[in-house]
Amino acid sequence: MNAIPSQKDFLLSVEGLTVSFDGFKAVNDLSFYIDENEIRVIIGPNGAGKTTVLDLICGRTKATSGSIKFRDSELTDLKEHQIVHKGVGRKFQNPSIYEELTVFENLELSFPRGRNVFGALAFRRDAEVRDRVDEIASLVFLQNQLHTPAAILSHGQKQWLEIGMLLIQDPTLLMLDEPVAGMSVGERLKTAELLNTIIKDRSVIVIEHDMKFVEDIAHRVTVMHQGKVLSEGSMAHVQNDPKVVEVYLGH
Repeated sequence: MNAIPSQKDFLLSVEGLTVSFDGFKAVNDLSFYIDENEIRVIIGPNGAGKTTVLDLICGRTKATSGSIKFRDSELTDLKEHQIVHKGVGRKFQNPSIYEELTVFENLELSFPRGRNVFGALAFRRDAEVRDRVDEIASLVFLQNQLHTPAAILSHGQKQWLEIGMLLIQDPTLLMLDEPVAGMSVGERLKTAELLNTIIKDRSVIVIEHDMKFVEDIAHRVTVMHQGKVLSEGSMAHVQNDPKVVEVYLGH
């Protein structure tokens, strides 16, 4: 069991988090803490509860018990859109982009001014919007594809576009579920470069199976097994933890 530190030091504090589905505890008394400007990678075998943790943080699934505090604000009672407005962004395993629109239009549509009906009605493609779209497109390696329909991007570029659609909303915590699945080696290296760049302004939680990618990005690694924390620390620490070797890395 992790020691419970002072919450004021943490961007995200998850304490005693449990969720039961028909009596099965998918997440079981889970506690962990995310620092400002940290990349935390959650690893573990299939069924360990990794994606469920992201579902709980973003409000897609409601906790049975426990606490999720984001900058000392409790998230467990909030709806998904309220959690987004607090500054939590979530990317799912499969890219959810508008394939018939261009890269520019996808990013423009995600610009925060258009989030509600009145914002969307008053939305104008002014210099601020164009500059922000250009900035984000450059950050996610798509500056030369601004007028390309999203449908004809490579799989990796689609993943980057969706990350860009989240970044343009300027979240303080970004959660990514297997962001490099299906990417080429070169695309994985560029994604690691991207994540190491964007944490100057935010923290990132990543669920990942690619251990080389985890080594390239992780400040700390949380290993989950059967809904609980099995081990936590640096990549070197968890790789050498006999419990981790037994249930995960040894397979």
